Amino acid sequence: MTDILSTTPSTAEDSRRLARRHFLRTTGQITVAAGGLALLSACGGSDNSGGTVTPTPTPTSTNTAAIINADALNLALNFAYLQAQFFAFATTGANISAIADTPAHPGGGAALLTGTGQQGTVTGGRAVSFSNPTIAQYAREIAADDLAHLAFLRSALGSSAVAMPSLNIDGSASGAFSTFAQAAGYVASGVTFDPYASDLNFLLAAFIFKDVAVTAYKGVTTLLSSTLTLDAAAGLLTTQAYHAALIRTTLYTMGQGTAAGQFSNARDTFDGSADIDQGITGTATTANIVPADAQGRVYTRTAGQVLNVAYQNRAAVTLGGFFPAGANGNIKTSAASNA
Repeated sequence: MTDILSTTPSTAEDSRRLARRHFLRTTGQITVAAGGLALLSACGGSDNSGGTVTPTPTPTSTNTAAIINADALNLALNFAYLQAQFFAFATTGANISAIADTPAHPGGGAALLTGTGQQGTVTGGRAVSFSNPTIAQYAREIAADDLAHLAFLRSALGSSAVAMPSLNIDGSASGAFSTFAQAAGYVASGVTFDPYASDLNFLLAAFIFKDVAVTAYKGVTTLLSSTLTLDAAAGLLTTQAYHAALIRTTLYTMGQGTAAGQFSNARDTFDGSADIDQGITGTATTANIVPADAQGRVYTRTAGQVLNVAYQNRAAVTLGGFFPAGANGNIKTSAASNA
């Protein structure tokens, strides 16, 4: 495989970056945790329109926006569990519950999996034996970011955070990655697509998630009314966009535009008839690094469309694909897509 970059960051540079990242994440988590308390207070706050404060109020329209914020962030949290587990296994061979709380992986540990709803398990997952050290470094940094995002969202939601649902990140012929690759026509029906078998397979698997994450966070922002939670979602979206662009660029450099296009078309098949997903052209003159509309804006997926891709189903269903028992939280049904 062609080495994409000839240089590797120094150990000192790595240490500085990790220390800076840990500081920013730690302070960010404190800020958002405070916002999460305000969000939860709004969900449980009283209706003062009658001039009387009751100790156990009944939810009313005054807290509707806060409830919507929590539901939207919990949808993002479900997808954050999926990404964090996949990248953790790919880079360390371990479930995030086994990753200690360190500057590189803040907030690690089994406590990251708890919350409301049924806590699930992870099917599959193992370390990738990367042949390209640059791609391995990309993967490790993305894994650290995604684990930090998970801790960040849980901090913002506080006791409203949903538990990790059951996840299928298996590399067998019946695993969710294989069924996705089969639907894409990348492999034949019944044939295995193992995302942990090679650098290329890992990148294509990451491509499934990262483009969805960008469009999902953009969709989540349309559901948010709190300035604090909107700012947090915008920050997460930006990081996911960097990840997605890096993966798209790497696949383009490797000459894998056709393969990426098949995976992109599968996402579009699952989430409806409109073309809101674009592949990588793979030509010498056009890369299409940013999947965007005529105004240069990244596409948006609704909550239902995000679940269409995650469940690998065009119908309105509540489970399937990467979430074999469904997502946790109030937003759990995919959209009924048009043919």
